[in-house]
Amino acid sequence: MPSPPKRSPLSQGSIDIHVAQCKNFLKWRVIDIEEEFEEIRCKVIEEPFHCSLKANCSCDDPVDIEYDSSRTWVIDKPNLPKTPQGFRRSLVLRKDYSKLDSYYFTPTGKKLRTRTKIAAYLKDHPECKGISATDFDFTSPKIMRDTIPENVEQKDSVSANKKAKMA
Repeated sequence: MPSPPKRSPLSQGSIDIHVAQCKNFLKWRVIDIEEEFEEIRCKVIEEPFHCSLKANCSCDDPVDIEYDSSRTWVIDKPNLPKTPQGFRRSLVLRKDYSKLDSYYFTPTGKKLRTRTKIAAYLKDHPECKGISATDFDFTSPKIMRDTIPENVEQKDSVSANKKAKMA
């Protein structure tokens, strides 16, 4: 019996690779730079991604990565705004794979978890001109259930067991 494919470990449950799917041929392309990925994502409805938007790539080239269960896949909502200059968006996968939590790191390295905290930071840092708390989006990407490792006990199955014990 063949052994299952090795899963790519996530560093602290975070995103380790960014990809975009070609509208024409549905091929997955690795986007090496996070800022480039955000640029594609923020306007994907108006300007759908296709292979030729990636440097030195065409739709005739083989896929960069296969959609399979060798890693857990998550899909961002289209047209999320780009992270404001100087800030960094971080997504961390919960241990039970129920969702990803969104955080932002400021130019000074401070971790902010809510839009209220971002507004307070911006108020205290006037050098962040032209940036508003509404420029930050905490929308969590959708976790593709068919790529979650089989050995992960998921939240909904845990709560179903608790309900069964209560009855």
